[in-house]
Amino acid sequence: MFTLDNLKPLYAEMRNHGLGRCHFPYRNGRGNFDVFFFTDESPFVLLFGAKGKNLAFEVDVLPGFKIDTYLSAETLNILRKALGLDGGSGPPFKPSEFFNDFNLKLAQAKNLFQKVEPQSIGMYRKVEEQDKVYFWGWRDNEVHGDHVTDANLKKTRLLLGYAAYTRSKEKNISTRWTDDPAKAVEVILPE
Repeated sequence: MFTLDNLKPLYAEMRNHGLGRCHFPYRNGRGNFDVFFFTDESPFVLLFGAKGKNLAFEVDVLPGFKIDTYLSAETLNILRKALGLDGGSGPPFKPSEFFNDFNLKLAQAKNLFQKVEPQSIGMYRKVEEQDKVYFWGWRDNEVHGDHVTDANLKKTRLLLGYAAYTRSKEKNISTRWTDDPAKAVEVILPE
């Protein structure tokens, strides 16, 4: 286990701003990442999305900001490709060195983090209708005599978080999505 000590100040800053999700840039060699920190999931999650490469992987953040630096073969392969290390030459790649570098550069993230928009997560997490990641509002299924689908609930949880997922499930409301950025609206949880 490896402790990401420098996540603590970022987490504190997020709490000060009332945020359960944030994202910030991270660069490691030839790898350029969008990093998302989700504290509204249990355990917390770090999502690393390689910019311009359609590659992403997630790491669970356990209590005490501990992560397991052992990566599955699939995740390790994704990370190596994101870093441009798929040729096999040079010294052996160690995930622990990657996470150590990430931890050192996290001190800057406290000042660089941004609020997360669903479409920025949609680039890296697999959801139904992958092209429709701009939030377009809520649909009251009671009015239409319908029920929120499991697929819609999953997309809601992955792109908007656990609070939106819970509200959707309890109130039988679906999230609506569009591929048109001009139609996107601010996410406000219904009462």
